[in-house]
Amino acid sequence: MADDELTQRVARLERLVAELSERSADGAAARVLAAGADRDVAEVRAELRAHTGALNALREDQIDLREEMRRGFATVNSSLGQIIQLLDRETGPDQPEH
Repeated sequence: MADDELTQRVARLERLVAELSERSADGAAARVLAAGADRDVAEVRAELRAHTGALNALREDQIDLREEMRRGFATVNSSLGQIIQLLDRETGPDQPEH
């Protein structure tokens, strides 16, 4: 009887060791997957920072262009005002030309 009991206990221990080995392998696989996911997230974050930087640079360029256009239109409006004053001096306001 003692041999049967010992055999059963050894068999049970072997099953437990096999299960623990399987769980350990599953845990190792999960750690590998988690590490890969962590790298992927880091890459996505880096790309997002790069895209954000590009968009911010584009925004700054648009702001600069808007200001340049405003200055240009102000210059054109001023010049047109001077031209109108000169024409009014020569022909008089609201008089048709010959």
